[in-house]
Amino acid sequence: MIEGLFQPMHLLLIVGVVLLVFGPKKLPELGKGLGDGIRGFKAAMNSDEKPAEKVKTEEANKLV
Repeated sequence: MIEGLFQPMHLLLIVGVVLLVFGPKKLPELGKGLGDGIRGFKAAMNSDEKPAEKVKTEEANKLV
């Protein structure tokens, strides 16, 4: 069911509807906001991993 969801014709239709709803002047702002959101999400995911690595290093140093 999902395999045919993102065919080129469907993507063109989605882009056309978005263009009609938001207008051409608002699209760059929406793209920038989406990009910032994705970048922030990735940064949050990476920051969650670093403290765990730091804890492992501290535990390893205590055992020595």
